[in-house]
Amino acid sequence: MIKNNVNERQAQYLPDQIVLLGDSIFDNAPYVESGESVTEQLNDLIISKVLESNHDMSSTTTEVKLLAVDGHVMSNVSRQMTRVQSKYNFNKQHAFLSCGGNDLLGYNTPGLLSTGTSTVGDALNILMQVREKFRYGYQKMLNLVQGKFTHLTICTIYDGIPNLSNAESVALAIFNEVILREAAERNLTVLDLRVICNHADDYAPLSPIEPSKQGAEKIAQAIFNQYKQNNNMMWEVRE
Repeated sequence: MIKNNVNERQAQYLPDQIVLLGDSIFDNAPYVESGESVTEQLNDLIISKVLESNHDMSSTTTEVKLLAVDGHVMSNVSRQMTRVQSKYNFNKQHAFLSCGGNDLLGYNTPGLLSTGTSTVGDALNILMQVREKFRYGYQKMLNLVQGKFTHLTICTIYDGIPNLSNAESVALAIFNEVILREAAERNLTVLDLRVICNHADDYAPLSPIEPSKQGAEKIAQAIFNQYKQNNNMMWEVRE
């Protein structure tokens, strides 16, 4: 009987693939100059590290596949998943997912925060209801993505955006709690964009909610570092 897979010896000659899913956190090319997007900087980083380590590029290489789309929300990820290539074309596939920020914009967070209530408890109850709606959508999205990828890393929603109000920052923390809890319960790795993009210059002048060249560089480096850790790869410079 013919098995629809590849053996270990064959797999070592197949490329790895890094798949980027989600929204404009990864698909930020419209907001930066050519060569400055997350995908482009990640590709450059992979090539430079390979050459630096004198790694044999004629054997296993690493392909970056951008499936994330600027403006997409959690429900759109199912459409992105239809474009995922078969795992049998690769040695290993490593998925990175950054999504949810546009859903919060869809909830009209500033308007939500201006809703009049008589007590703090009432306000928190309203936020709780919106949070649970977010949780349901996030869980549904993760179930779909985990069904395809063994190696999955998810991202928090960053909160260092210039001119973000204190109230908006606190609201983001409530939704980030959903992401972090899902990661803990599913034993998923997290790239905490709140820590990675912690400076005003990490956000694009054209649109302050998108990564700038500097922010994209930080995100690309974090993805690459996690990919190395996941894959147990050694990129040491040979003396």
